Amino acid sequence: MNWEQRAATLAEQVTEPDSRWRPLVAAVPRHELVPRWWERDAHDPGGWVLREGGTDPHTWDTWTQAAYADRSLVTRVGGLHADHATSGDRPQGSPTSSATMPSLTVRMLRHGRLGTGLSLLDLGTGAGGLAAYACCRIGDGYVTSLDVDPYLTNAAGSRLAAMDLHPKFLTTDATERVPGTYDRIVSTVGLPTGPELRPVLAALAPGGRLATTLARTSLIITGWKRPDGDVVGRVEHDTADFMPTRTRDDHSSPSPSPYPHPSPYPLTELFAHARASDGETRTRGRYPVLDMANAPEVGSMLEVTTPGVELAYENGDRTRTALLVHPDGSWARASAEGSAPPEVHEGGPQRLWQTLEHIRDRLNTEGELPLLGARVRITPDGVCHLSRGKWHASMGGT
Repeated sequence: MNWEQRAATLAEQVTEPDSRWRPLVAAVPRHELVPRWWERDAHDPGGWVLREGGTDPHTWDTWTQAAYADRSLVTRVGGLHADHATSGDRPQGSPTSSATMPSLTVRMLRHGRLGTGLSLLDLGTGAGGLAAYACCRIGDGYVTSLDVDPYLTNAAGSRLAAMDLHPKFLTTDATERVPGTYDRIVSTVGLPTGPELRPVLAALAPGGRLATTLARTSLIITGWKRPDGDVVGRVEHDTADFMPTRTRDDHSSPSPSPYPHPSPYPLTELFAHARASDGETRTRGRYPVLDMANAPEVGSMLEVTTPGVELAYENGDRTRTALLVHPDGSWARASAEGSAPPEVHEGGPQRLWQTLEHIRDRLNTEGELPLLGARVRITPDGVCHLSRGKWHASMGGT
């Protein structure tokens, strides 16, 4: 099967029949943007195995099946990009770059409200997929793609040029400076709130539209920039799990925790302490142990109310355990068999599991959390104000 047939099938899966994006998704040879990628190692849950495309019939079939599936393909783990790896490499750790799944790319472009003659900043080049779709939609002269990693912008530039697509590429740290102004900014990295968001806000033209997720949450924020500099909009009834922005000083790591004070506790030590300590309190929880990876709205609410909490989930033969730690030294461990109420140990200045249970109380009582559909106002200083009914919260303030 040739790539055009698979691209057309993908387009049918991720767009409606009358969507203007359908022929554009079908026209982009996505496999050329991801000649190599990482997949989880079946024999080592923390490791990764290199996958490569090629002209051999077997590798060609595997390559195009992966490229034209509606899935994200991890291209970088830690500091090692798949393009620079050998077949024997087994990196450990978290993904730091990927080719975003096509359906999510199209959704973010829709949230961005692209239009003829409007300039677009694609924030977070990745493999170049969003830039490719946008070039086909509004013309490459209106598209600029930005990433902190020079390899990503160079590779995407070369691969898009081979498709006769020529957007402008910028290599810079968007938390420090964003050259130019744009009518639309669509971000496929989670943007931080506070001072690190200011350069992006400054680059949005008055009357322009921002579509992004907030770092460490699954919340998609959209808004229009007013003459006073505020961006006003809402939290969409849609979610996305994007990697946080990476900084110029360390391309291999996400931006730091939003907790405003430096932590005296290394993260690995906090998790080790949470696994082993009896803690200052020992209680019985009300709700089963939750894997927050499968509850993005609950995890987002926890980040809004208690910024900086890090999570881990361990599923043993019989026992499930959730660990929560915070840079101020707070920690919680909840363990239980199956769906039984967990035994909870907590320590430090905050009771993190109690905070999580208050969120779950609200969800169970009201049937929803106030996040999705909330009003948003982002002020020029980067503080994000959320409100819905009597509920309100702010992110990024000191």
